[in-house]
Amino acid sequence: MDINTHLEIDNNISGEVIELKKDYAKVKLSTKEFMCADKQGLIHGGFIFSSADYCAMVVVNDPNVVLAKSNTKFIAPVKLNDIVILEGKLISSDGFKSEIEVLAKVDDNIVFKGSFFTATLKNHIFEI
Repeated sequence: MDINTHLEIDNNISGEVIELKKDYAKVKLSTKEFMCADKQGLIHGGFIFSSADYCAMVVVNDPNVVLAKSNTKFIAPVKLNDIVILEGKLISSDGFKSEIEVLAKVDDNIVFKGSFFTATLKNHIFEI
């Protein structure tokens, strides 16, 4: 299955898709030094959120999907050199609005979970 959305995403920042099936995506985020929030190697949560958002968009996999809202929870810190694996699955969709659940893990430890609510538009958001 091909990726049809968010084609200009920087995979160094938001992760790379390592598995894609209908209504499911898996993204791998390799943490890097520029993501650190402090000298102890704490990864800024914005990078985890960005990767989770990207994972949700790829689950929908439409060129015109946009994020409408999210409910997220950071469970545990992520540190430099951690590999974060994010799995997204479609919970519900009416063709316009979708809900996607994303779970992020480092090894077997959950570090983040969220529900992402998207809208799939007929045209690009800037063309409305």
